[in-house]
Amino acid sequence: MSELKVRPYDRVKRALDVLGAAILLVATSPVQLAVAIAVAASLGRPVLFRQVRPGRGGRVFTLVKFRSMRDADPSRHLVTDEERITRFGRALRSTSLDELPTLLNVLRGDMSIVGPRPLLVSYLERYSPEQARRHEVRPGITGLAQVSGRNAIGWDEKLRIDVEYVDNRSLRLDACILRRTVLAVLRREGVSADGHVTAHEFRGSRGSEADA
Repeated sequence: MSELKVRPYDRVKRALDVLGAAILLVATSPVQLAVAIAVAASLGRPVLFRQVRPGRGGRVFTLVKFRSMRDADPSRHLVTDEERITRFGRALRSTSLDELPTLLNVLRGDMSIVGPRPLLVSYLERYSPEQARRHEVRPGITGLAQVSGRNAIGWDEKLRIDVEYVDNRSLRLDACILRRTVLAVLRREGVSADGHVTAHEFRGSRGSEADA
Protein backbone atom coordinates (compact mmCIF):
# COMPACT_ATOMS: atom_id res chain seq x y z
CA MET A 1 0.00 0.00 0.00
CA SER A 2 1.32 3.45 -0.93
CA GLU A 3 2.30 6.00 1.71
CA LEU A 4 -0.61 7.94 3.19
CA LYS A 5 -0.12 11.68 2.79
CA VAL A 6 -2.25 14.12 4.75
CA ARG A 7 -3.09 17.49 3.23
CA PRO A 8 -4.43 20.52 5.13
CA TYR A 9 -7.77 20.07 3.36
CA ASP A 10 -8.12 16.53 4.73
CA ARG A 11 -8.65 17.89 8.25
CA VAL A 12 -11.25 20.37 7.01
CA LYS A 13 -12.88 17.62 4.97
CA ARG A 14 -13.20 15.37 8.03
CA ALA A 15 -14.90 18.14 10.01
CA LEU A 16 -17.31 18.78 7.14
CA ASP A 17 -18.00 15.05 6.87
CA VAL A 18 -18.98 14.78 10.53
CA LEU A 19 -21.20 17.86 10.35
CA GLY A 20 -22.79 16.86 7.04
CA ALA A 21 -23.39 13.24 8.03
CA ALA A 22 -24.96 14.23 11.36
CA ILE A 23 -27.31 16.71 9.67
CA LEU A 24 -28.26 14.26 6.92
CA LEU A 25 -28.90 11.41 9.36
CA VAL A 26 -31.36 13.57 11.28
CA ALA A 27 -32.96 15.06 8.16
CA THR A 28 -33.41 11.68 6.45
CA SER A 29 -34.54 9.72 9.51
CA PRO A 30 -38.22 9.67 8.44
CA VAL A 31 -37.20 8.47 4.97
CA GLN A 32 -34.90 5.83 6.44
CA LEU A 33 -37.67 4.57 8.71
CA ALA A 34 -40.01 4.28 5.73
CA VAL A 35 -37.35 2.47 3.68
CA ALA A 36 -36.58 0.10 6.57
CA ILE A 37 -40.27 -0.82 6.83
CA ALA A 38 -40.45 -1.34 3.05
CA VAL A 39 -37.32 -3.53 3.07
CA ALA A 40 -38.69 -5.65 5.92
CA ALA A 41 -41.99 -6.10 4.08
CA SER A 42 -40.38 -6.90 0.73
CA LEU A 43 -37.25 -8.83 1.70
CA GLY A 44 -37.68 -9.67 5.37
CA ARG A 45 -35.12 -9.17 8.10
CA PRO A 46 -32.45 -8.04 8.61
CA VAL A 47 -33.15 -4.77 6.81
CA LEU A 48 -29.47 -3.80 6.70
CA PHE A 49 -26.80 -5.30 4.48
CA ARG A 50 -23.37 -5.55 6.10
CA GLN A 51 -20.12 -6.38 4.32
CA VAL A 52 -16.43 -5.93 5.09
CA ARG A 53 -14.79 -3.42 2.75
CA PRO A 54 -11.28 -1.87 2.65
CA GLY A 55 -10.92 1.76 3.66
CA ARG A 56 -8.06 4.23 3.91
CA GLY A 57 -4.74 2.44 3.88
CA GLY A 58 -6.55 -0.82 3.13
CA ARG A 59 -7.89 -1.03 6.70
CA VAL A 60 -11.11 -3.05 6.65
CA PHE A 61 -14.41 -1.87 8.12
CA THR A 62 -18.04 -3.02 7.99
CA LEU A 63 -20.11 -1.17 5.41
CA VAL A 64 -23.84 -0.81 6.13
CA LYS A 65 -26.58 -0.26 3.57
CA PHE A 66 -30.24 -1.16 3.17
CA ARG A 67 -30.75 -4.63 1.70
CA SER A 68 -31.81 -4.77 -1.94
CA MET A 69 -31.45 -8.52 -2.63
CA ARG A 70 -32.92 -11.80 -1.42
CA ASP A 71 -30.65 -14.19 0.45
CA ALA A 72 -28.77 -16.63 -1.76
CA ASP A 73 -30.71 -19.90 -2.07
CA PRO A 74 -29.58 -22.38 -4.77
CA SER A 75 -32.72 -24.48 -4.24
CA ARG A 76 -34.80 -21.52 -5.46
CA HIS A 77 -32.29 -20.60 -8.19
CA LEU A 78 -31.26 -17.49 -6.26
CA VAL A 79 -27.51 -17.47 -6.76
CA THR A 80 -26.34 -14.56 -8.91
CA ASP A 81 -27.03 -10.89 -8.21
CA GLU A 82 -29.36 -10.80 -11.22
CA GLU A 83 -31.41 -13.65 -9.74
CA ARG A 84 -31.45 -12.30 -6.19
CA ILE A 85 -32.39 -8.69 -6.82
CA THR A 86 -36.10 -7.80 -6.79
CA ARG A 87 -38.04 -5.07 -8.58
CA PHE A 88 -38.17 -3.26 -5.24
CA GLY A 89 -34.41 -3.67 -4.85
CA ARG A 90 -33.74 -2.22 -8.31
CA ALA A 91 -35.89 0.79 -7.49
CA LEU A 92 -34.10 1.23 -4.18
CA ARG A 93 -30.69 1.17 -5.86
CA SER A 94 -31.72 3.43 -8.72
CA THR A 95 -32.73 6.15 -6.24
CA SER A 96 -29.61 5.51 -4.08
CA LEU A 97 -31.82 5.37 -0.98
CA ASP A 98 -30.06 2.13 -0.05
CA GLU A 99 -26.96 4.25 0.68
CA LEU A 100 -28.49 6.33 3.49
CA PRO A 101 -27.30 4.10 6.39
CA THR A 102 -23.76 4.50 5.07
CA LEU A 103 -23.80 7.93 6.69
CA LEU A 104 -23.09 6.02 9.91
CA ASN A 105 -19.79 4.87 8.38
CA VAL A 106 -18.97 8.51 7.71
CA LEU A 107 -19.62 9.47 11.34
CA ARG A 108 -17.43 6.59 12.54
CA GLY A 109 -14.54 7.76 10.38
CA ASP A 110 -14.57 4.72 8.10
CA MET A 111 -15.68 6.76 5.12
CA SER A 112 -16.10 10.24 3.72
CA ILE A 113 -19.11 11.69 1.95
CA VAL A 114 -16.93 12.15 -1.16
CA GLY A 115 -14.14 9.77 -2.18
CA PRO A 116 -13.46 6.59 -4.18
CA ARG A 117 -16.15 4.00 -3.62
CA PRO A 118 -15.20 1.18 -1.19
CA LEU A 119 -14.86 -2.00 -3.24
CA LEU A 120 -14.29 -5.64 -2.27
CA VAL A 121 -11.44 -6.81 -0.05
CA SER A 122 -10.58 -9.44 -2.66
CA TYR A 123 -9.71 -6.66 -5.12
CA LEU A 124 -6.81 -5.37 -3.01
CA GLU A 125 -4.29 -7.84 -4.44
CA ARG A 126 -5.50 -7.19 -8.00
CA TYR A 127 -4.71 -3.48 -8.16
CA SER A 128 -1.61 -2.17 -9.87
CA PRO A 129 0.54 0.06 -7.60
CA GLU A 130 -0.98 3.12 -9.26
CA GLN A 131 -4.56 1.87 -8.86
CA ALA A 132 -3.89 1.03 -5.19
CA ARG A 133 -3.38 4.77 -4.58
CA ARG A 134 -7.17 5.08 -4.41
CA HIS A 135 -6.75 3.94 -0.78
CA GLU A 136 -4.67 6.98 0.17
CA VAL A 137 -7.95 8.66 1.19
CA ARG A 138 -11.13 7.53 2.92
CA PRO A 139 -13.63 5.90 0.56
CA GLY A 140 -16.77 7.85 -0.18
CA ILE A 141 -20.51 7.45 -0.55
CA THR A 142 -20.13 9.24 -3.86
CA GLY A 143 -17.06 10.10 -5.89
CA LEU A 144 -15.62 11.47 -9.07
CA ALA A 145 -15.94 8.11 -10.86
CA GLN A 146 -19.60 7.85 -9.86
CA VAL A 147 -20.48 11.20 -11.46
CA SER A 148 -18.37 10.32 -14.48
CA GLY A 149 -20.41 7.27 -15.43
CA ARG A 150 -20.90 5.27 -12.21
CA ASN A 151 -21.08 1.56 -13.10
CA ALA A 152 -21.44 2.18 -16.84
CA ILE A 153 -17.69 2.79 -17.40
CA GLY A 154 -14.87 0.21 -17.47
CA TRP A 155 -12.71 -0.64 -14.48
CA ASP A 156 -9.44 0.82 -15.80
CA GLU A 157 -11.11 4.16 -16.43
CA LYS A 158 -12.96 4.10 -13.11
CA LEU A 159 -9.78 3.40 -11.12
CA ARG A 160 -7.86 6.03 -13.10
CA ILE A 161 -10.51 8.58 -12.13
CA ASP A 162 -10.28 7.49 -8.47
CA VAL A 163 -6.55 8.27 -8.47
CA GLU A 164 -7.26 11.55 -10.25
CA TYR A 165 -9.51 12.45 -7.33
CA VAL A 166 -6.79 11.54 -4.81
CA ASP A 167 -4.34 13.87 -6.57
CA ASN A 168 -6.76 16.77 -6.96
CA ARG A 169 -9.06 16.59 -3.93
CA SER A 170 -10.25 19.98 -2.74
CA LEU A 171 -13.31 21.71 -1.35
CA ARG A 172 -14.17 23.02 -4.80
CA LEU A 173 -13.93 19.54 -6.40
CA ASP A 174 -15.99 17.94 -3.61
CA ALA A 175 -18.71 20.59 -4.02
CA CYS A 176 -18.76 19.94 -7.77
CA ILE A 177 -19.03 16.17 -7.23
CA LEU A 178 -21.92 16.61 -4.77
CA ARG A 179 -23.79 18.83 -7.22
CA ARG A 180 -23.27 16.33 -10.05
CA THR A 181 -24.28 13.47 -7.73
CA VAL A 182 -27.68 15.04 -7.14
CA LEU A 183 -28.20 15.38 -10.90
CA ALA A 184 -27.02 11.80 -11.57
CA VAL A 185 -29.37 10.38 -8.92
CA LEU A 186 -32.32 12.37 -10.22
CA ARG A 187 -31.61 11.12 -13.74
CA ARG A 188 -30.81 7.59 -12.51
CA GLU A 189 -27.78 7.44 -14.78
CA GLY A 190 -25.10 4.70 -14.86
CA VAL A 191 -26.62 2.56 -12.10
CA SER A 192 -25.46 -0.67 -13.73
CA ALA A 193 -23.11 -2.01 -16.34
CA ASP A 194 -24.64 -3.57 -19.43
CA GLY A 195 -26.10 -6.96 -18.47
CA HIS A 196 -25.22 -6.66 -14.77
CA VAL A 197 -27.02 -5.47 -11.63
CA THR A 198 -24.12 -3.26 -10.61
CA ALA A 199 -20.71 -3.74 -12.24
CA HIS A 200 -18.56 -6.48 -13.71
CA GLU A 201 -16.12 -8.18 -11.34
CA PHE A 202 -12.69 -6.53 -11.31
CA ARG A 203 -10.14 -9.18 -12.25
CA GLY A 204 -7.07 -6.97 -12.43
CA SER A 205 -5.88 -4.27 -14.78
CA ARG A 206 -5.08 -6.75 -17.55
CA GLY A 207 -8.54 -8.27 -17.65
CA SER A 208 -10.75 -5.34 -16.78
CA GLU A 209 -11.03 -3.91 -20.26
CA ALA A 210 -12.06 -7.29 -21.67
CA ASP A 211 -14.93 -7.39 -19.16
CA ALA A 212 -15.95 -3.75 -19.52
